[in-house]
Amino acid sequence: MGYKAPTTAVISDAGFASRFLPITKTIPKAMIPLGAKPVMQLVVEECVEAGIKKIIIVSTREGKSIYEDYFQSGAEHVAKLLESQGKAKRFAPVREVLAMADVTVIEQDPSLPYGNGSPFKSAEPYLPEGEAFLGLYSDDVVLGGSGAVKALMKKFEEAPDADAIIAVQEVEGAEIEKYGSVEFQAGTEQLKRLIEKPKQEEAPSQLASYGRYLLTDKVFQYLTPRHTGKDAELWTADAIDAIVQAGGKVLTAQAEGTWHTTGDPQGYFEAMKVYLGEK
Repeated sequence: MGYKAPTTAVISDAGFASRFLPITKTIPKAMIPLGAKPVMQLVVEECVEAGIKKIIIVSTREGKSIYEDYFQSGAEHVAKLLESQGKAKRFAPVREVLAMADVTVIEQDPSLPYGNGSPFKSAEPYLPEGEAFLGLYSDDVVLGGSGAVKALMKKFEEAPDADAIIAVQEVEGAEIEKYGSVEFQAGTEQLKRLIEKPKQEEAPSQLASYGRYLLTDKVFQYLTPRHTGKDAELWTADAIDAIVQAGGKVLTAQAEGTWHTTGDPQGYFEAMKVYLGEK
């Protein structure tokens, strides 16, 4: 079955981010800024720059109103105040955020197991039928170059029969234990296996899958409560590997930029240094 090219991106931010407490008691982790922009905005901008302007953010119940306010509220009281002070130009970035994409915010389905695949499954009813879609984690940023979403879209143009395409990047040593490790079929660009968080000695490669995917509805067959994996969680990587084992075609793409995680304080501060160094 062929799929139409994606027009929609699903961005996951459905966790509680305990490593960032106490600030994440009040705001979602993806609303912590790099420079003057929250991480979530940078992820949305990566989609928009690749031509994807329909965005579905999957959040916790507590975070939903925060994202709706940021991406949908005009805050005209702020605009009027700045205008009265002769500072109207300072409001321009707010108008840019409101105009850059069609953002819908939904809550993660509470009936689904914990895991990074559950937000994508929660968005299934909102996705266009017969069309591939982008799946992104909001604690990953790609800095420099043209971004991972654009690389995924380019690969899909070359291989529109792919059942999934995943962004990958080389990591060093035991870092592979935090991510999905890629193994290719001999002599091809197609995946043979994708192993979530393997021990370093068991990893088939140091090529890590991170939070940028081009997916089709085949993934939803394996994002169900009966397909939980390590730690009884529902893993996107496990679902993609299941597609491969069922004979599906899964490819990889590498961004021109460099992937950084902001999912833990150390990674966040490293990303901040790189981000500010580019500005």
